[in-house]
This record gives sequence, structure tokens and C-alpha cells, in this order.
Amino acid sequence: MSFESEKSFSDFTNFPRGIRRSGRFSVKESELLEEFGTAMMEIYKGERKPKDSVEKEFLAQIRSSNIPTDLYAKVFKKYLKEISPRKTHDLTASGGDEDGEGSYDSGDDSIE
Repeated sequence: MSFESEKSFSDFTNFPRGIRRSGRFSVKESELLEEFGTAMMEIYKGERKPKDSVEKEFLAQIRSSNIPTDLYAKVFKKYLKEISPRKTHDLTASGGDEDGEGSYDSGDDSIE
């Protein structure tokens, strides 16, 4: 059988409440990751060689930039996308002039 492993897969670093409870995967995707994720990760990292055609196809589709057609590759690519660093945008505005001071008055023009 493909993707055999004695350990269930978990990633509490990226999903502190667990993959199933993260809300990022469907029930079916969560079950596949938890049951076969350890073997998929080992194959992906090169710690284990693919032992049948299903695992070889998985590895080929993971390495490819094409959209995967294999269910295992789809789920694992989604997992990899979810754990990849997200690009953030800084939305702060600059309110100062060239001297680095803001546009606020210094208080010298007090109303009397």
C-alpha cells in the first residue's frame, strides 16, 4: 500500500490547534494529511524513496510547477502553500517632513 507510515502526521508549529481544527483544510484533506502526511513529507524531503508508482507520481507532481491531478499531491501542495511564509505589505504612512518631524505645531502659537 502507498504512503504507509506508523506515525500520524501533525504540525503543531504551523497549526497549534491541529490540522483538522485549523479551518484551512476540508475534513477529507485533514484525514489524508493526518493518515499519510508523515510518509508524504519523508518522500518530499528525500528521506524515503518512492516504493510504487503512486508515490513516484506524487513526487513528480510535487516537484512540477503544473497543477497536480493526483489527490495526494493536491493535498500536500495545499499544505506546503499554507505553511509557506506570507508576503505582507506595510501600510504605514509617512507624516513627517525631511527633518523627520511631524506636521504638528510645537505649541508656540497659543490662543490667549
